[in-house]
Amino acid sequence: MNRPVQEGLLCVAVSQRVDRIAARDEWRDALDRRLVAWLREVGALAFPVPNGLQLRGGLRPWLEALSPHAVVLSGGNDLGESPERDATETALLDHAAGVGLPLLGLCRGMQMMAHHAGVALERVPGHAGTVHPLRSVPGAGLPAEVNSYHDWRLAACPDDYRILAEAPDGSLEAIRHQHHCWEGWMWHPERDASFDPVTIARARTLLHGDWP
Repeated sequence: MNRPVQEGLLCVAVSQRVDRIAARDEWRDALDRRLVAWLREVGALAFPVPNGLQLRGGLRPWLEALSPHAVVLSGGNDLGESPERDATETALLDHAAGVGLPLLGLCRGMQMMAHHAGVALERVPGHAGTVHPLRSVPGAGLPAEVNSYHDWRLAACPDDYRILAEAPDGSLEAIRHQHHCWEGWMWHPERDASFDPVTIARARTLLHGDWP
């Protein structure tokens, strides 16, 4: 049973990127403050998930103690760049599937969802540092235009998912699981100059698990 959260906000476990600080000989977990602020607009409190717990057998008790209402897989880092992060997000996907939690994957997070489902990634030119239109299926409730900060795309739509949106070149930009309350978006909603109310509304519905 999920425990109550202050002011009725959702408790959301959020994966973190891994940054190498060479001058201090440190590996640091990091979460963009803008993502914390974006999730607050969605109606959620972000609880950053420490990388490395999974490799030491400590992630399961951490999740059991937190008892999150939902999971967000954040952006940053290519797959394979950090084994600790890859292991953490794999465990988060397994946990969300096992206990039926809503899940949202952003950029790398969507790539991890595809990887977890057995789909390969392929390099895509011209998508890093751009803005492009979004071709969505009717009624998807997604924005008309999104930012883009990735160099990799899904080679195909994973089994048990359906396509919600594509970029003009046909790259998959949003996918929806057929059985779980999960979505993947290849853009960073937290990096918009002002948060898009369309995206906020869809994320709020998704993370609350209020889905037809």
